[in-house]
Amino acid sequence: MPQAFGLGFMVVLVFGAWFLANAIKILKQYERGVIFTLGKVSLTHGVKGPGLILLIPGVQKMQRVSMRTVTMDVPSQDIITKDNVTVKVNAVVYFRVMEPRKAIIEVEDFYFATSLIAQTTLRSILGQNALDDLLSNRDAINAELQKVIDYQTEPWGVKVSTVEVKNVDLPVEMQRAIAKQAEAERERRSKVIHAEGELQASAKLSEAAGVISKNPIALQLRYLQTLTEIGTEKNSTIVFPLPIDLFTAFQKMVERKD
Repeated sequence: MPQAFGLGFMVVLVFGAWFLANAIKILKQYERGVIFTLGKVSLTHGVKGPGLILLIPGVQKMQRVSMRTVTMDVPSQDIITKDNVTVKVNAVVYFRVMEPRKAIIEVEDFYFATSLIAQTTLRSILGQNALDDLLSNRDAINAELQKVIDYQTEPWGVKVSTVEVKNVDLPVEMQRAIAKQAEAERERRSKVIHAEGELQASAKLSEAAGVISKNPIALQLRYLQTLTEIGTEKNSTIVFPLPIDLFTAFQKMVERKD
């Protein structure tokens, strides 16, 4: 009799441990639990958490859903742009679950489904843009991608907050063509700047010539200044002519002495 009592006690103890293990659940602050009661989810009490959750074992089951923002890399996609250039583009998508009940019931795997939607949308949207727009108008393209992907994932209770195109890999031939184009553009700007400098310099020289022509003494002063600047260079020998006017005063002094 005592042996049967001990066996019954052990059975009750094991059953109680199993009941508590399946009845008591603890959800973290960022988690929610979708409760299935006999296979159904209640519209009012179907989502619980965070904290301590009590379930009826065998009657209720719970599926956890994380409410944190998920960072998902979109694999590189081969895209043909509007101007028939083949490029490889990858992106990153930031999204989070806003309605746990829809994320579990409306779609089998919301993470996988969001990834596929992001890939197909990336090929569709970028294929409608030319290569120059893809390289220079990145912000507008990111906004359009976010709007389209978010619209498609909304029925699943998923909110897409940001989509960013990370890398655009160009073919080697296209990279060379863009490099040549950039070099030609830099050369054009250099020539324009040089021409503008020459124009400004010629205008200043014309003004200086006008001033000197009105005052011959200014020409002699400029000549003496040039000689002073040349004289500072001691590593060269320079032969230069002297104006006759400089010797006029000396010639007059010699004539007076005679």
